[in-house]
Amino acid sequence: MSGNLVGEEPALTTDPVDIWHRVHPISPLVRGWVAVAAIVFVLGRNSLEELFYATDNGIGVKGPDLAELRVLFAVTGVAVLVFSIAFFLQWRFTRYQVTDEHVHINSGVIFRQQRRARIDRVQAIDVVQPLLARAFGLAELKFEVADGGKSALKLSFLKLREAKRLRAAILARAAGVHVDPDAPTEVQEAPEVHALALPPARIFAAAIFSGTSVFALLVIAGAAVAWIWTGEWAVMVAAVPFFIGIFASYWQSVTTDFNFRIAVSPDGVRLHYGMLETRSQTIPPGRVQAVDISQGPMWRPLGWYKVRVNVAGYGSDSSDNGTRTVLLPVGTLDEVMTVLGLVFPNPGVENPFEVFTAGLKGPADAHGFVHSPRQARWIDPLTWRRSAYRATDTALLCRHGLVFRRLQVVPHERTQSLALRQGPIMKALGLANFELHSTVGPIHPLVRHMSTANALALFDQQAFRAATARRLHRKEKWLSQDEPPAPPAPDAPATPSPEPAAAAHQPLKENHHGD
Repeated sequence: MSGNLVGEEPALTTDPVDIWHRVHPISPLVRGWVAVAAIVFVLGRNSLEELFYATDNGIGVKGPDLAELRVLFAVTGVAVLVFSIAFFLQWRFTRYQVTDEHVHINSGVIFRQQRRARIDRVQAIDVVQPLLARAFGLAELKFEVADGGKSALKLSFLKLREAKRLRAAILARAAGVHVDPDAPTEVQEAPEVHALALPPARIFAAAIFSGTSVFALLVIAGAAVAWIWTGEWAVMVAAVPFFIGIFASYWQSVTTDFNFRIAVSPDGVRLHYGMLETRSQTIPPGRVQAVDISQGPMWRPLGWYKVRVNVAGYGSDSSDNGTRTVLLPVGTLDEVMTVLGLVFPNPGVENPFEVFTAGLKGPADAHGFVHSPRQARWIDPLTWRRSAYRATDTALLCRHGLVFRRLQVVPHERTQSLALRQGPIMKALGLANFELHSTVGPIHPLVRHMSTANALALFDQQAFRAATARRLHRKEKWLSQDEPPAPPAPDAPATPSPEPAAAAHQPLKENHHGD
């Protein structure tokens, strides 16, 4: 990076501690145009309404009051000026710096904010282009760290080329690739290989065959019944806001998932999607904490599934309507298996397609799945045979649901903690729920209504598997070269290593509790 705040785009190198950079000078316009447009719309609408008045013959129009127009233009001009100054100062006092170990972002005018994120804790990076930013060739760089779902770090806005190069530099350093500050070299974006793309027709069909359509049918039926009952057309007019909301839901679903593509690169899994606002997500290797494959009743005849993920730093993903945690918005069974192969290269079984298919729609006890015992039918008469689990060498599979089928996959090394829950009725029936805690996100792995004996056995076995997998798990810097261990000092006594099972089994066992 250059030492100048604004200038040409040289090679991306490590920043010294005294070198800082600013975002693009046009960023205030891209960020503030919505606020300015809202002010103009509100003031203009009020003035426009004053030009009309009701008469016995309809609506009359009166001429504009020049004094009122002057006041309107003055107020609008002052508001635009104030917002422009505010966004300019926000740009002026926003600086960023990328070193070998951290990303620093300083912002704020009155209340100063200094944020720092460790590069090796970066969980995912997005390059986002809103509609106006695309017109100027700008993009927002947004990256998440393992901070339990707090707000992400953002750089708004950079030239698209600069945002991609900065993403490449951060991912290269997170991967352990050394950047020599004394030998500037261009950090090229890692090449990607296309994995799959969703056709537009399926995106439209998925929006139609969704819960939004069910709600729309209910609104139409309710409005029709009310109109027949009352005979008043005003009932249909009252349903207009509902139809506007339904249309907005369809529009958001289609524009968000439009042109959805998945690719793989040394940096990780890349997702590209969006019609008006385009987004390019990069999830580095090993950052996916859990996967959820779901299928609703309307998609079952079509054989479609939805895949969501837990990624440390994304949290509940409420700020982006949950789109960032979607790994595959609508896909066939083969496409689901392709996506699983990208995030879980080693499924831990010799026949992964058959095992995962059995988890989604197979018989209750097929391919080693252990389902709930018969006494569970007293509290879960419809789905007790669908509640099951299966442990592979690398992950735990949790299955439940009859109307809405779900299969949850959690790698052993990503297990955060375990819990057993048992209420008085379940205790009387000899049942217990097994919970596997992941990071904050839309997925909450759970095995319902297990026999107490199976629950206790699974608790102990999963605690051991998780502890063992964490010791054997790949390094966080996935492209770094392993350094040979330092030889012990000649006079240093040898330290015996703890027993593997006892060393890591006990901490997880402390999480065992009942309600």
